[in-house]
Amino acid sequence: MIADDHTLVRESLVNLLQAEGTIEVVAQAADGPETVALASATHPDVVVADLSMPGLNGIEVVRRLREAVPATRVLVLTMHQEEEYVLQAVRAGAAGYLVKDSAASELLTAVSSLHAGRSHFGPQAAKAMAEQMRHPERALEDPYGRLTAREREVFHLIVEGLTTKEIARKLEISAKTAENHRTRVLDKLDVRNTAELVRYALRKGLLD
Repeated sequence: MIADDHTLVRESLVNLLQAEGTIEVVAQAADGPETVALASATHPDVVVADLSMPGLNGIEVVRRLREAVPATRVLVLTMHQEEEYVLQAVRAGAAGYLVKDSAASELLTAVSSLHAGRSHFGPQAAKAMAEQMRHPERALEDPYGRLTAREREVFHLIVEGLTTKEIARKLEISAKTAENHRTRVLDKLDVRNTAELVRYALRKGLLD
């Protein structure tokens, strides 16, 4: 399964993988929620997913796929090669990580490796993971990872600009419950208001 919000990229990946002859692309998704829904319905062996998609951050997509379809292995294919993105993806449950300037042959190798139950990390991701092992004292604090699934939903809706009432309507909960979730999100991330929350999301690469 391919998940990328750019149609040209998505269709190019589909053509590349299917041309290999042994890979069948069972679904395509253009945003985060669609990725989770289609993967839950089709149970693909491997999902090739971008990190920057509308509707739901890629890290959260990886985390939800691990919960919803644990047998499905996720290969992150992204423009981001910074250590922080790699580590967040691995912590969320990604089994592979490649940047988009990788060779087509490496993508095919990565998909085959994940299908066979192995992991595959490109040179940039492997370097980031090695640096983390050499300097564990620099372990990046991940308060976002301490949010519950519902709090992460509220987090992203706040970042998208929804008010508490709008969040309550979208999640079909009371305004009081939505406000409680909002308060806990701010407390756990140690930010004071929406502006600081958006800056936190930008700094951590959590914007869609």
